[in-house]
Amino acid sequence: MPDLVEIRVDGPVAILTLCNPPLNVVNLALTRDLNRHLDGIAQDTAVRAVIITGQGERAFCAGSDVSEFKDMTLPGQVVEKKLLFQNAVFRKLESLRQPTIAAINGLAYGGGLEIALCCDLLVMDEKSRLALPEIKLGVFPSSGGTFRLTRKIGAARAKEMIFLGEPIDAETALRYGLVNRIARPGASLRAAVELAHKLSIGPRRALALAKALINDAFNSPTSELIEKSLAASDQAFTSPECREGVRAFFAKEPAKFD
Repeated sequence: MPDLVEIRVDGPVAILTLCNPPLNVVNLALTRDLNRHLDGIAQDTAVRAVIITGQGERAFCAGSDVSEFKDMTLPGQVVEKKLLFQNAVFRKLESLRQPTIAAINGLAYGGGLEIALCCDLLVMDEKSRLALPEIKLGVFPSSGGTFRLTRKIGAARAKEMIFLGEPIDAETALRYGLVNRIARPGASLRAAVELAHKLSIGPRRALALAKALINDAFNSPTSELIEKSLAASDQAFTSPECREGVRAFFAKEPAKFD
């Protein structure tokens, strides 16, 4: 069976491509392949930034494979057969130490948008569309869409997107703060690669520490976050990266982080 998630390494950047044509929908096999590649990336110290995109021009990922639903209608089945594993894999993507970028081409609907929401930065083709349309099937986003979308754009806008299930365009997504950048048609991956290479020359320890603190911002009380920030700051300020950054500052030249 062909791999439904392909990986390509471009120097320090790993590019994961969802390959389940025609719309790169999420099924159990794709989730397994994504999980396997994420495990490899997590152990690969040479990878300093990660991009996830979709094969072709029609879709980044148009959501879950609805044909799998027929075997998940009894109580407990959808959780056991799909959601527990899918949520764990999406959380693994969200928790990678490396900065991650979703390069959105075409449609990012349902589970596809939920995958993108696990990434640190989102780059979107100006002709792409985003939606969480699960409500039209009598269900709701069940792999993080409810809380990750709310954290990004606030409860009012998240409720509107989830309750109505209607797609939004790139300009709306940018205005909501859902995406970071809009690329020309067909150029989202190119823009994401350029951004990833900028990130890849940054201080990997400081980036990872900052990412962990940002991701925890809505999960812990302020007092606990201050303690974690102080501990992380001690790691950063005593690192070789900091010494190189300070040296480069006084030398008036770009820092060269290992």
